[in-house]
Amino acid sequence: MKPMFIVFEGIDGSGTSTQAQLLAKYLGESGQPSIVTTEPSTGPIGSLIREGMKRRVIFSNDKEKFDHQMAYLFAADRHDHLYNDVDGVFKLINDGNHVISTRYYFSSFAYHCENEDDFEFVRSLNNKFPEPDIVIYLDNPIQVSLKRMENRSHQDVYENEVKLTAVSNNYKRIFSEYNGKLLQVKADLPVSEVHNSIIKFVIGGGHNGK
Repeated sequence: MKPMFIVFEGIDGSGTSTQAQLLAKYLGESGQPSIVTTEPSTGPIGSLIREGMKRRVIFSNDKEKFDHQMAYLFAADRHDHLYNDVDGVFKLINDGNHVISTRYYFSSFAYHCENEDDFEFVRSLNNKFPEPDIVIYLDNPIQVSLKRMENRSHQDVYENEVKLTAVSNNYKRIFSEYNGKLLQVKADLPVSEVHNSIIKFVIGGGHNGK
């Protein structure tokens, strides 16, 4: 199987990190080197975004301005995540690795859009980024996500019921219109069941159902 760029999406608390690590472990044990990355990345712009989301760095107290600033920063970080020469996605793929990312440009539409103008704005920032080989959307009920996040030592500015409800609705819109290879999985199923569905889809090259 040729090295692929695989993206996990879902609201906070949906299990994207857990499932990404399980997929990487499975592929690695099958002799297919796999590396897990994330957005925001661990690079310089990604680190700034993380500080902003924790309110360690204050960009704006105006919600709309904050979302727009985040959209600009995420697009800049995304370019670095894909193309930097140290650990960029395409360098890693060219070196023979699958790259599994928790979040990609779909998250910008989900988290930074409240109206049609916002969708156009985010689209203008992201329309030149390439499609991943496979997208896996973990569809999780809001209350399940909130319960899972109760014990986190710190919750960022987006981890609340109102925001997650809007994000979930945006994801449904995004993926109802998406024509790429997409697997949608109920994320409140047992972890092993979700994992097995993902393995079947990935091994099948994204052709085992949608």
